[in-house]
Amino acid sequence: MSFGDHLEELRRALFKSIAALFLGFLAGMLVANDIVAYVQTPVRESLERFYMRQTVDQQLDRIAELKAQGREANEDELVTYEDMQREGLVVSEYLIEPQALRRLLEEMYPQLATPQPPAAEPSKPDSTKPDVAESHHGVDREKLIELRLFQPIEQDSRLRVVGHSMMEPFSVWLKAAFISGLVFSSPFIFYFIWEFVAAGLYKHEQSYIYTYMPISIGLFIGGALLAFFFAFEPLLDFMFWYYERTETQPDLNLSEWVSFVLMMPLGFGISFQLPLLMLLLERIGIFTVESYWSKWRLAVVIIMVIAMILTPSPDPYSMLLMGVPLVGLYFGGIWLCKIAPGRRLESPGDLLARRG
Repeated sequence: MSFGDHLEELRRALFKSIAALFLGFLAGMLVANDIVAYVQTPVRESLERFYMRQTVDQQLDRIAELKAQGREANEDELVTYEDMQREGLVVSEYLIEPQALRRLLEEMYPQLATPQPPAAEPSKPDSTKPDVAESHHGVDREKLIELRLFQPIEQDSRLRVVGHSMMEPFSVWLKAAFISGLVFSSPFIFYFIWEFVAAGLYKHEQSYIYTYMPISIGLFIGGALLAFFFAFEPLLDFMFWYYERTETQPDLNLSEWVSFVLMMPLGFGISFQLPLLMLLLERIGIFTVESYWSKWRLAVVIIMVIAMILTPSPDPYSMLLMGVPLVGLYFGGIWLCKIAPGRRLESPGDLLARRG
């Protein structure tokens, strides 16, 4: 075909890919709500562990306080942190005025009310005594009653990711619909692009695509699953550990968290294409298997730097969770260069050396 015909084929492939993406986006709109709810599961679980650790510390302090008062023998007051962990309970502490508590109980249970003595005749105010209202200096904290309320941790209002703007939930919903639509339509998009590329390849070159494309898709999916099911939990626990160290309370933003959830698996999936990239560089003559083996120490350093860049958080756990598998994939790429079908192309330097 002429150059103009190739451009026309490219235009058709792009149009069909955009149409497939639009249909995938419509399908993604149907599941966007479920996706937004599902991606919040790891952060809710990490928040539960965070607040449960805080409750354990509070309960240990409470037990130490009761023992200091010689009241540890009272089993009704001595609730251990093991009991709270087993039942999944968190505790909140409040202070209540005794008279207010008494009035509340008497209103709910009139039989508890004590009879009041008859009111005495009102006496004339003594000008020499200070007015009670004027002598009142506010509430006395020492006279307040400590009230401890237990609550199932799954009902804790702190276990949520909040939005900070009017349009934020809608923008997050659109982002989830687009990403899911891209995933739904990706097989059709790859096929349309492959149709355009295959027209300019020989039969044996087309067979390479059929061999390596499933490998590429499998590596991408494997990296994304590793990020979601294994990287999020230690990453979140590590970040919340800093909240504990700095004695601050988390208030996570919906848009930031959803973007983080979507970008981290993407970074893992792209980085897991390393063996195929190594195979490509070896086949076009830029590197050899021997150079891969001799430079493996430098490659490990570069892989760790790339893992640090591709992981959106600065913690060492997520970097190691990406870097360590990539080191294994690096040596897997060397093995792939040895066994993969196809002929290594000669670089210009090889041609000059052979001719000399």
